[in-house]
Order: sequence, then structure tokens, then C-alpha cells
Amino acid sequence: MTTQISEFNRILVTRMKFIGDIVLTTPVIRSIRNTCPDAYVAYMGAKDAVTLLEHNPNLDEIIGYDFSRPAILEQIRVALLLRQRKFDLVIDLFGNPRSALLTYLSGARTRVGLERKGRGKLYTIRVADDGSKRNAIEFHDRFARAVGMLPVSTQPEIVVTDEEKADAQSLLGEYAGGIPSSELLIGVHPGATWPAKRWAADRFVKLADRLMSELGGRVVVTAGPGDGNTIREVRSSASTKLILLPVMPLRQLAAVISFCNVYISNDAGPMHISAAVGTPTIGIFGPGEEDIWFPYAAAGGHQALRKTVPCHPCHLDFCNREGEGFMECMKLLTVNDVFEAVKLSPRQKYPHLSR
Repeated sequence: MTTQISEFNRILVTRMKFIGDIVLTTPVIRSIRNTCPDAYVAYMGAKDAVTLLEHNPNLDEIIGYDFSRPAILEQIRVALLLRQRKFDLVIDLFGNPRSALLTYLSGARTRVGLERKGRGKLYTIRVADDGSKRNAIEFHDRFARAVGMLPVSTQPEIVVTDEEKADAQSLLGEYAGGIPSSELLIGVHPGATWPAKRWAADRFVKLADRLMSELGGRVVVTAGPGDGNTIREVRSSASTKLILLPVMPLRQLAAVISFCNVYISNDAGPMHISAAVGTPTIGIFGPGEEDIWFPYAAAGGHQALRKTVPCHPCHLDFCNREGEGFMECMKLLTVNDVFEAVKLSPRQKYPHLSR
């Protein structure tokens, strides 16, 4: 028997891991709410990453999965919670064994997920990979389309509250002595989880020097919990004018980035946070595919920078080339390339720049 959209009263969406991936699901959340305005809509994912979905008006509940707990205990806890919620539709946007099992254990009569050998049988509606290349937002849209929900937005969103913005202003005041509203504030994120995705720290420093000396801007440096070595490299060679911010909870980071006129980041979670709070974002890509993982409109001031090399896309965490070819994709991207991209950011934000 075919299920009608109107029968979906309690809906769960899940993308279990990774900051950027979760941010990139926010358009499909909006599509679900648009199609089922009166439904109870919940979201499940890694407990820290899903904090970015707080205050999203299209969600009624956020369910955090704690990967730091023993797997069997956390899976039992979450499975029981999902049963209690009595969802009638679960859309699994991740499709790994854990999320497939939890989708099944939810007891929902309609379960949407990827067609994959073995675990695909845990879904009642399976979305097959037809080999077509799609960006991340289009990929997620296919799961909602499978139950008749059409996309209404391509813009990821993170809602930052006034209170959070006030806290961010206080933090900037503490570390930067305050930022006058007329002054250009540029954020840079030199870290990334994997070495192959990191543009050299000394290039970020040289870029910052030019941004300050030629554009008269202030440069704030953000960091994640695993970026200690990178930040030490930046600190050892940086001008004292650089503003090195501490590692922050994700929502505080989002609020700080929302004050930047432009944000320059390696292919990492903060890059997606920046685009989702509406800050013009410059993404630096090496092994990754920007046409998939940077689906952000140029009209919003967003730019992806990548040099063409014969090994792209390699999808490697560690570059496996040697000699002159080692990290070639990153080496070819110059400080001037990124500096010029900053100058091309939305003109209204930079009234003092000549182009």
C-alpha cells in the first residue's frame, strides 16, 4: 500500500557524522518542513555537530549521538529513545551500518536510505546510486524526493541568536580589543582534520600580512581541537597583529564567523559553518571535489579555489606523492591567488577597496 505524504506526522532525519555534512543537510530539512508543516520533525547526529542545528525553526527536536560512549551502550540508549518517539518516517542521509541499524530499530514503517549490499534491506525505500555526479545538497534532496518531498532551498543555514552574537562580540573584544564597525574583519582557518587538506601555515601567515598591510583589515585565526600543531606554526612565524582565538564550541565559532566580512578556510567544517551563517567564504581545496563539497553560490560571495593537477581527485588524507609532486595541488595555490579572491568578495562589504 502506498503511503501518502499527509500520513507522515513524526519524521526523523539523520546524518550521523561530520560537521560540514550535517550543515549541508539543512536545505533538505527545510524541504521536509515545507512539505509537512504540521509534522514533528527530529534530527539525529553526532552530539557536538548537531548543536549547529539548535534554534533551527524547521526542527522540533535534536537527538545527539555520543560517539565517546561504548558503542553498544549508546546504540541501545538511542534505539530505545527512537522507539519511544514513534516515528513513522525516517530518512537516513548517511547510510553506514550504524545509522541503517538505528533506522530499522526505530520501528518506523517508512525508512528511506541508500541501496547498499546487505544493509539496504533495512530500508523500505532504497535510493540507488545511478552514477550521476551531484553536489552534496542535490544528493540529500534525492532522499526526500523518494517520498514525494520536493526541494525548496539550496542555501544551508545556521541560526545564530542575538545572545550568541553578543557573546561573540565580547570574545572579540577580549582578544582583539574590540572591532570597530567600519573596520574590515577577516577570518582565516589554517587547520583541517587531514594533512592533505591543509594549505601551508606559512602561506596563511603571508596572506594575513598582505590582508592587514594592503587592505587595512584585522585578521582573526580560528582553530579546531586537533589544530594545535598548525596553530603553533602560525604563532611562531606570525605578526603580533594576528588575533589568535581559542578553540571554541561550534555555536560560538559560528557566531564569531558571522561578524567576519570574509572567511578563508581549508576544506573543513568551519568552511561550511561560514557559508551557512552568510559570511562570504573562500574555500581552499586540494584532494577534495569542490563541485560536490562547495555548493555555495557565487552571488553570496563564495569562492572555491583549486589548482588542476593530474592526480585530482585523489580523496586521500595523506598525500602519497614524493619529491616535487608532494602536495602539488596545495603548493600551486599562491598567496596572491587567495589575496585576489578576497578582493573579489562582495563590493558593498569593502567600500575602501579599489578594483
